[in-house]
Amino acid sequence: MEAVQRVVATPAAQALITRMQAQYGAIYFYQSHGCCDGSTPMLYAPGEFPLTAADIQFGDVGGVPFYAGRTQAEYMQGTQVILDVGQGSLGTFSIEDAEGLHFKVRTRLWNDEESAWLADHPLP
Repeated sequence: MEAVQRVVATPAAQALITRMQAQYGAIYFYQSHGCCDGSTPMLYAPGEFPLTAADIQFGDVGGVPFYAGRTQAEYMQGTQVILDVGQGSLGTFSIEDAEGLHFKVRTRLWNDEESAWLADHPLP
């Protein structure tokens, strides 16, 4: 079986990711889990949001790493993260917010074959 992608992007999300890469260079996602941001995927340029030892790379999308805190990543393991784009600013620190856009997440449950592959390839 081909590798299972824990994070994927809709065409709209991939187009925005590509635009942000062209503008900012190396970027990365962090799946927030705080009360103020809800569960918004935040996109950062290097140095804007320091990662800690409690953060792990949950996957990548379009060559962009997607991080989450270990507790949040464990919570998300049962589903595939599907990045999409919404209209309007959420007033966050995510770099796409300045364009009046925001990334949002939808999820989908794994099928049995994907679940088996993931069991053989756990997160670090």
